[in-house]
Amino acid sequence: MVEWIIHHWIEIAGTLFGLAYVLLEVKQHNAMWFVGIITSLLYIIVFFQSQFYADMGLQVYYVFVSVYGWFMWKHGGGDHTELQIQNIRIVYALVLAIITVLIFFIISYILVHYTDSPVPYWDSFTTALSITATYMLAHKYIEQWFIWMIVNGVSIWLYWNKELYSTVVLFSVYFILSVIGYTVWFREHTQAKHLQL
Repeated sequence: MVEWIIHHWIEIAGTLFGLAYVLLEVKQHNAMWFVGIITSLLYIIVFFQSQFYADMGLQVYYVFVSVYGWFMWKHGGGDHTELQIQNIRIVYALVLAIITVLIFFIISYILVHYTDSPVPYWDSFTTALSITATYMLAHKYIEQWFIWMIVNGVSIWLYWNKELYSTVVLFSVYFILSVIGYTVWFREHTQAKHLQL
């Protein structure tokens, strides 16, 4: 009983920090990367206990990519200036798509053969896409929002089946915010391009 209470309080704390993370992401605030580290540390525990091993590993990746993302947003623009929203080039998008498929096959092989994951392929699918989307976020590619819409939609179904209800709420809000995030970023990106003309 005590373990159950602790588990759910950790999940709720992760949910609240996760919401703050996405709200800061929509606003392009650098503090999101530090909030993201706290969120990831909490969800490492939640996903380990729920046997979502790929998602747990993803949270470890998030900790490291958060440091990289903070640096890129702060100094990744020309002459070490702040990075601006940008569109991904088609060739680069194709390269990332191939890498994502490879990551999916590697993760799914590991989960099928070496873990007791109840949903190895779906877990691998959302994890592979999330790895790519977070990398794209670190570079402020606007197209990353489309990937998050897919990840969040599938994750809602997965976590519902695992009875992680506050996490279902979190990912439902994530889905809504990914749509809002794309709209806000698109507007800002369009305005910036007009100013450059």
